[in-house]
Amino acid sequence: MTVRLPLTNPKVRTALKNLSVKDFKDFGMQQIAYIRAVNNNNDNSTLYSIHSADGEEISVMDTLDQAIIATRKNDLEPVTLH
Repeated sequence: MTVRLPLTNPKVRTALKNLSVKDFKDFGMQQIAYIRAVNNNNDNSTLYSIHSADGEEISVMDTLDQAIIATRKNDLEPVTLH
């Protein structure tokens, strides 16, 4: 069982403040996928781009639901960007 501490926990805050630049860059690489709405220039519709924690585009989906399902099927936690 994984224990998750809230970001307000002083131990978590201290650990995050002490991350190296490389560790911060790699933070969440294996756990988080970012989903961002993007404009489809072909027909002016909205697509949903899925990115790894380092910003690399992984995939593009037609709907937000498809993007969320794809990230969860790959054992990643989806996070939307506005």
